[in-house]
Amino acid sequence: MAADPVDRAAQVGLLRWLRRQLRQAEPLRERLEAAIEQGDAAEARRIVAQFAFSDTQRRHVAALVDQWAEALGGGTVDDLDPPGLA
Repeated sequence: MAADPVDRAAQVGLLRWLRRQLRQAEPLRERLEAAIEQGDAAEARRIVAQFAFSDTQRRHVAALVDQWAEALGGGTVDDLDPPGLA
């Protein structure tokens, strides 16, 4: 099944931003890329929370993750909710 163009555009935008901001391939970045590739917005949010972003960067990446999650049809997810309840 092919990805919806909106889903793919949001995913590509998020990955591009991530790669520009985190130029060094490190384990946390690799985990974030894997979460994005797997469509796991909750995991992506947990990983993003571990980065030392500025407030502006954090707001921007949070908005990108929200946009991507919306495109996936998952909307925003509370990280405290167990999988499947969001």
